[in-house]
Amino acid sequence: MTTTRPLHFLRRGQPVALGNVPPDRTLLEVLREDLGCTGTKEGCGEGDCGACTVVLGEAKGGKVHYSAVNSCIRLAHSIDGMALWTVEDLAEDPLIQPVGNAPGVCANAMHPAQEAMVQCHGSQCGFCTPGFVMSLFGMYQKHIAPSLSGTSASAPAGALPPITRALAQEELSGNLCRCTGYRPILDAAQQMAALPPRVVDEATLLQKLELLGQSKSGPEPDLAQNSSYMAPTSLPALLAARAAHPQAQVVAGCTDVGLWVTKQHRQYDRILDVTRAAELRQVQHDAQHITIGAAVNLTDAFAALVAQWPQLHSFATRFAGLPVRNSGTLGGNVANGSPIGDSMPLLIALRARVVLASVRGEREMPLEDLYTGYRQNVMAPDELLERIVIPRPSDPSGGSEPGEARSVGANLLRAYKISKRFDDDISAVCLVIHLDIVEGTVRHASIGAGGVAATPARARRTEAALAGQPWTAETVANAAQVLQAEFTPISDMRASGDYRRAVLGGLLQRFWLESQGNAAASVENFRLQEAV
Repeated sequence: MTTTRPLHFLRRGQPVALGNVPPDRTLLEVLREDLGCTGTKEGCGEGDCGACTVVLGEAKGGKVHYSAVNSCIRLAHSIDGMALWTVEDLAEDPLIQPVGNAPGVCANAMHPAQEAMVQCHGSQCGFCTPGFVMSLFGMYQKHIAPSLSGTSASAPAGALPPITRALAQEELSGNLCRCTGYRPILDAAQQMAALPPRVVDEATLLQKLELLGQSKSGPEPDLAQNSSYMAPTSLPALLAARAAHPQAQVVAGCTDVGLWVTKQHRQYDRILDVTRAAELRQVQHDAQHITIGAAVNLTDAFAALVAQWPQLHSFATRFAGLPVRNSGTLGGNVANGSPIGDSMPLLIALRARVVLASVRGEREMPLEDLYTGYRQNVMAPDELLERIVIPRPSDPSGGSEPGEARSVGANLLRAYKISKRFDDDISAVCLVIHLDIVEGTVRHASIGAGGVAATPARARRTEAALAGQPWTAETVANAAQVLQAEFTPISDMRASGDYRRAVLGGLLQRFWLESQGNAAASVENFRLQEAV
């Protein structure tokens, strides 16, 4: 018989302890059904609409790291040891205090995220409003609150860092509104900085998080006790748990497994959570490589890649919405092996390698060699994905922004995502092209493709058609024909097979035009002016 350890977290500055929470129970179910927090809404149940958004606070490096996440697909036990805010808490949490005033003044006043929505008329039916407010709260804590230390409540709005329209659109892309329209909600995002500031008392919160951790600290759970939700805090303990329970469902951010629970109604008696193992949560840099632990969330993983290749920014922000990226992990996306997972074509093109680990040791391989079939891979029952290793480019520039004229050189990299919606959608086709061009000749080509085969794939025949050839329109036209013939994509609700083949050829042609400085070839340079 399995047992479940109590779930502990902070809410409104006070510890909450819940016993007998099943391992596969979602955070939304605990909030609405167990705690009566019905302000958090249930919409799609799959992390698309954002109505269920809450904010988590986790102690990292002596600071509190805030992240807006979808509670509908987040397992409740995954927030053990963290702080939690729901929409009901923003005016009630004693740790959220006005800046420059004595504690207790303006008690129960609305948070700027709430007040801005009221002033800008950002709510109509109200169903999506709690999720938007919580995403705005996450934005406030990330972009505004850090500058408020020692700031007077009467400080001019210009002294606060502005939230631009573009930033608001990016960070609210995981929240959908069906009736109000996004203009007033984006207005609210920009209005927050002009309102009387309120910030979290992080010093007190950190103390409380530390005490919470001490109260439940101790040796790693005895595997013989058959804990139903295992979350080891070290790699050796994690691998031992995997060896002892090879049938346990492995989870990280649960952005896919959560759908198996909510949509397919699967039940899991035992779960192994990899996100607490410290070794898997690290991003490491050296002269030759960027190494990303399998449990690093997609937000941080993409940030590391964008720091090296700035032209990947738009592609990274189009991977689902921010709440999904805050929960989902790079290792989870890779290990899941979905043929429409966007990170794998990128990593394949970047010539990444994966490291698998077990109690027997480690082994390393090119990422594309990990997969054997649809959502199938070479991992043994006792193995886990430990880290992804990406070579740094020999050319420090890593290429230029799309459409910028430049001399074609080494490490020309572009990532393309074709989907029905620009934001928060699944790819019909994903194509990432990475070329080394020296003195007008393609010296090396790496091309990753998604949505065109049963697995994320490397376009080896197209790479061969490019390698050693002069970088000319004729070479590109020939390679485009090879690329269209290399895969036999299926037709489904997102696109027909013929459309996908046509898109592959068109994207390679677009890549050629961009490499020649044709700005009009890239939709990245298109800006829609808002009517006033």
